[in-house]
Amino acid sequence: MSESADAGSDDFSGLTGFFFYAFIVHPITAWILRPGRFERKKSILYAIAFLAGLAAIKTGLEMQQRGPNYYGLLGVTRSSSPLEIKRAYKKLSLQLHPDKNPSPDASEKFDAVKQAHDVLMDLEFREVYNKFGVEGIRNNKRYDETQFLMETAIYYISYGMMAFMLTLGRASGDARNWIFTGLIAMLVVEVVLITSRGNPLPPWFLPQATEYDFLWLLKSLFPAFLNGCRSLGAYLYVDLDAQTRQLLLALQEQNKDILLVLRDIQIGVQAIQTHGGGPTGTARLVTDGPSTGSSSSVGGATPTGKIKELQDRLRSSNNTVAAAVQQLQSDGTGKSSNMGFYLMILGYIVISYMFN
Repeated sequence: MSESADAGSDDFSGLTGFFFYAFIVHPITAWILRPGRFERKKSILYAIAFLAGLAAIKTGLEMQQRGPNYYGLLGVTRSSSPLEIKRAYKKLSLQLHPDKNPSPDASEKFDAVKQAHDVLMDLEFREVYNKFGVEGIRNNKRYDETQFLMETAIYYISYGMMAFMLTLGRASGDARNWIFTGLIAMLVVEVVLITSRGNPLPPWFLPQATEYDFLWLLKSLFPAFLNGCRSLGAYLYVDLDAQTRQLLLALQEQNKDILLVLRDIQIGVQAIQTHGGGPTGTARLVTDGPSTGSSSSVGGATPTGKIKELQDRLRSSNNTVAAAVQQLQSDGTGKSSNMGFYLMILGYIVISYMFN
């Protein structure tokens, strides 16, 4: 297969994976996290398990399709010495040589083992292979600071823009922060792996994986991480404004009920005074009525006047609550629509075909 065909296949695979997560994985995760379907803790655990299992299966299939790297072909580790690599090659060459192995694919396997031996025995090629993979060997690629910064900027800026458009809205604020944190962490890891001399990973950690393989693994798992953050962030979001709005509406309704009750009391008091309720009844109303502060103890205050004063205060409080509710409602109308999602898809396609 030609290099252009390989690039086209990689691009198609990237688009397929993106649409797979966007249109299949995310709706299923949203279904799992729908309120009332499971308990809160179980919903989160089920969603994380689903995303982790799916990402593991998808990445495992992709790794199987890629096949083993040069270290895996020879059965050595990235910290193996040239002598160990040479011994492993001699052992495999005797087993896979076409003159001694009747298998129909023996010649192909022998050529692959020989190519792996030739690359890993050359210290310069081995360094290039560890950093940039097989494509780096084919293109005779070397570390160039300007080119590395340009390629890294294109990748992370494009993913950052897509993540921003995908998480538009107040409910996705936490998810956006998580995604950007993951992007920054991945960027730091990539810079450390590519710019350092030798492999900074400990020998016991993925002993046959190169820096290139480790970065490929991170970038392969990132779409699952992005969609997981998006789903969990929306599920865990607590709309404090909505809760405050409901509380203020309840308080407003309570004030209205109290005003209606006070109006009935005022009508009753006026009826008593009109039909000769007497000073005793008036005094009782003053004593038993609701306390309104220091002004309630002022002599000569009539029950009707005190009730009217309480009504005025409740009306003022009711107006304040109504203004707060209106302000919250006007603030809550600016929620995002699905336009950001479609812009994100269009941006991904344009950036993908522009830079590949």
